[in-house]
Amino acid sequence: MRRLRGGSTATRGLQAETAGASVLPMRNGGASMSSPLAPPGTPIQPLLLAEGVSKAYGGVRPAQDVSFFLTAGRIHALIGPNGAGKTTMINMLSGIVRPDAGRLLFRGQPMQRLPPHTICRLGIARTFQNLRLFRDLSVLDNVLLGRHGRMRNGFLVSLLGLPVARREERLARERAVAVLGFVGMSQLAELPAGSLPYGLQRRVELARALATEPELLLLDEPAAGLNPQETAELGQLLLRIRDQGITILLVEHHMDLVMAISDHVVVLDYGEKIAEGSPAGVQADPRVLEAYLGAPDPEDTPDGVPDGAAAQHAAAGG
Repeated sequence: MRRLRGGSTATRGLQAETAGASVLPMRNGGASMSSPLAPPGTPIQPLLLAEGVSKAYGGVRPAQDVSFFLTAGRIHALIGPNGAGKTTMINMLSGIVRPDAGRLLFRGQPMQRLPPHTICRLGIARTFQNLRLFRDLSVLDNVLLGRHGRMRNGFLVSLLGLPVARREERLARERAVAVLGFVGMSQLAELPAGSLPYGLQRRVELARALATEPELLLLDEPAAGLNPQETAELGQLLLRIRDQGITILLVEHHMDLVMAISDHVVVLDYGEKIAEGSPAGVQADPRVLEAYLGAPDPEDTPDGVPDGAAAQHAAAGG
C-alpha cells in the first residue's frame, strides 16, 4: 500500500517534534495499545458491529438495513456520494442520533440506546465535518476538554481543591501535553485555537479526540478544506495513530487519501450498503463506479445496446 508524501511550510517545523513523540498516552498506563494479528483460523472478533441499522426522517431514509463490522487495529473507510448516509451513520455510532432499527455493538455490548458521553467513555471518540473548537480557549485547553470523561474527581472535590483533584488535574494536563506532542503541536499549546490556520485547527480537533484515549476513532471528513500537502500530512498522522493500536473509521471524499491508507472500505449509496472490501476491490466494483459516475447512457453504446451487452455486441461483429 503506497504511503503519502508531502509537507507544508506551515507545519514543517512540527514534523521533527512529531517524530520524537511516537507513543500516545493510553488507559493502560502510558504504553501504546498493540493489535497483533490473530493466528490463522482464529475467528475474527469485531470491535464494532452494525447489524440491520436503519434510520428515517419522514420520507428520507439515510440508512436502510446497513450491516458491517470493524476489525481492531485497522483503518476502515466509509465512502459514498453526497447524501449517501455517511454522516448519519457516524452520528448513530457516536450516540448523537438513535437508529430506528437494528443493533450497534461495541466489544459485544449494545450501544444503540446509549448517550454520547457514555459511548465516549466506552472508548469511542469522534471529530466533526465542521470545526467544533472553542476558538478563544488555548490549544491546550481545547485538548484538556477531551480529558473530562476520564477524570474521576467530582464537583465538590474539585471545588474544594483537595489533593485528589490536584492530582487529577496534573495527570490530565500531562496527558494533554503528550497528545499535543504526538500530533506535533506542543509549541502552539498556549495560542488561542482560533488564531491558527485552518489545517492546524483540524489537527487540534483530532488531538482533542485522541485525549479521550479512544479504542475507536470516528473521523467525519477530516481532510475537508485541506490543501494537498496538508492532506498528505494527515494521512501520515492517521497511519501513526493506527500503529498505536487505535482503530479508525474514516468518512472522506478524498479518494486518493482513502485508497492510500485504508485497510477496508464500506460504500453507501442512498442509505444502502452497495459494496465492501479492500480498497482495490471496491475501486473496481461496477456498483461503486455507477454510484459515483452514474449509469451509462444507452446512446453512448453501439445501437443503443446497454453497456453490459456492448462487449457481446462488438464480439459478434455488430
